[in-house]
Amino acid sequence: MGAPEFDLQHVTVHGHRRAFVSVGSGPTLLLLHGLGCDHTTWYPVIRELSRRYRVIAPDLLGHGRSDKPRADYSLGGYANGMRDLLTVLGIDRATVVGHSFGGGVAMQFGYQFPERTERLVLVAPGGVGPEVTPAIRAITTPGFDQLMRLLTLPGARHLGVAGMRALHRTGLPATRDLAEAAAIFDSWQDHRVRAAVRHLTRAVVDWRGQVVTMSDRAYLTEAMPLCVVWGEQDHVLPAHQARNVAALAPQARVEVFPNAGHFPHKDHPQRFVKVLKDFLRSTEPSVYDRDRMRRLLAEGAPAVVRQAEAGDAPVAPVQQLSGA
Repeated sequence: MGAPEFDLQHVTVHGHRRAFVSVGSGPTLLLLHGLGCDHTTWYPVIRELSRRYRVIAPDLLGHGRSDKPRADYSLGGYANGMRDLLTVLGIDRATVVGHSFGGGVAMQFGYQFPERTERLVLVAPGGVGPEVTPAIRAITTPGFDQLMRLLTLPGARHLGVAGMRALHRTGLPATRDLAEAAAIFDSWQDHRVRAAVRHLTRAVVDWRGQVVTMSDRAYLTEAMPLCVVWGEQDHVLPAHQARNVAALAPQARVEVFPNAGHFPHKDHPQRFVKVLKDFLRSTEPSVYDRDRMRRLLAEGAPAVVRQAEAGDAPVAPVQQLSGA
């Protein structure tokens, strides 16, 4: 499972050009990348997944080869965009897989469009706990864009990218994700990318950490199969947040990969594909039931979820996969 090239397609939705990869046939998997990334983050797993599924991997608006307009970069706006992309492609329902910020978009998609969501798979997702790396909190501070203009000038940018990649090659756990960070930093030379990242980050993060949380609506996942994958050495969104999922959504499958960072699907692609395929085989697609949803909403979060949100409930252990 290397990093093959895939044909990039384009479609215009609401006047904005969207880039995406579409490979394979069968039930649809919608793969959503994280902050500052693009569809290529899924390259290590697309080929294998496409043997049994139709894989759609878009560049979210403001990222990659998609347009970068002055637009709505909220979670709801991204969820709407993914619904409209699937509609244009003639796809009614999908299992939605989201990494990091894309995990937040996936959760929002499932909440807004449960009738179109078969399952949710969240990979080191945002919105599970307040903690987030200071580097992301810094994006919300005044002067971020002005500083990045200087740091992404050709000489400074080349030195910064080279330095991060050199640290990554040391193999130290704390530097595991620096190769991906270098690629994100390199993309910030485009002021439109910086603007999109700034807008979407400020919608979900403030100086104290993550603002948007799944805790108030996690009980709704009772009606939808949920799998969460995390890397044990994640320094962007700490892996102990996976315990929040185990407490807030006890029926969810939670996997923590040893020797993996913020990109477990890249650190251990074969293991990730195995977990994902097993989850897909062992669960039935969610069927939207309006009466059931009404009942869940009327009853509200059960006591254990309210206690977990307050930090009083015992957290369930998370399952770890053995291996390097």
